[in-house]
Amino acid sequence: MISKVLDPVLVAAGIKSPQIISSSRAFDIVIAFIALFVLTGAYHLHFMLVAGDWDFWVDWKDRRFWVTLTPIVAIMFPAATQAFLWSKFRLPIGATLCVTGLMLAEWVVRIFGWHGLAGFPYSLVWPATLIPSALLLDAVLLLTRSWLMTGIVGGWLFGIMFYPANWTMLAAYRMPVLHLGQLTSVGDLIGYSYIRSATPEYLRIIERGTLRTFGGHSAVISAFFSAFVCVVTYFVWWFIGILAMNITYLPSKLKKYMGLANEPTPKAADETVTSAISSY
Repeated sequence: MISKVLDPVLVAAGIKSPQIISSSRAFDIVIAFIALFVLTGAYHLHFMLVAGDWDFWVDWKDRRFWVTLTPIVAIMFPAATQAFLWSKFRLPIGATLCVTGLMLAEWVVRIFGWHGLAGFPYSLVWPATLIPSALLLDAVLLLTRSWLMTGIVGGWLFGIMFYPANWTMLAAYRMPVLHLGQLTSVGDLIGYSYIRSATPEYLRIIERGTLRTFGGHSAVISAFFSAFVCVVTYFVWWFIGILAMNITYLPSKLKKYMGLANEPTPKAADETVTSAISSY
């Protein structure tokens, strides 16, 4: 019967027992879930430590540091994940997978941490979105099938798309407000009302009078500079992903259980698959 026919790929790997096949598939699901959880956690930790404060507070999403730093930091893990998923599985979903996990982790922290425990309103602590940038990066890889073109075109689009994608959410907080005789923005007014930690970084001088508008020349310059740096960063982290995916430290028993031990040569594998198919 068809249900009893073994997958030729499993036969070529030396996995023929139904019990081993079932255990192997369950093991793959568990490993995939753990890998996704670890990837999301590592990416979130990396993003918080490096981008950190610039993306925590709405009054800190200014026209220079936030626009420049956030895309450069955010493209690192997607580039490495793309290298693994594209090289091993030909799946152009690495950037979207990474960024979606980051966005979910960000909102969990904002809801249960900053809002639930610390009492900050969502209007002060909402995270920036990177999903449009990630979709463009994956789309370039899907259409060109080239890591070189993805780094040049996709990396540039990833950086340049960040500020326009977030401007629809940010625009309302850049409206001018007269507060105690000084001109400020709605975002800064919210920041004035909620005092945060007194570490030196939180005591930086807030721009006064400029309102950090989208039309300011520094925002455009920062976006273009960030886009070009994203290209270089993409290539660096693509090769980091290539180096990281070369697994050479697994125990031999675990390799055998996963079907990685004593891998046949391409010619021997073809002969094994052919004989397995012909035997059915």
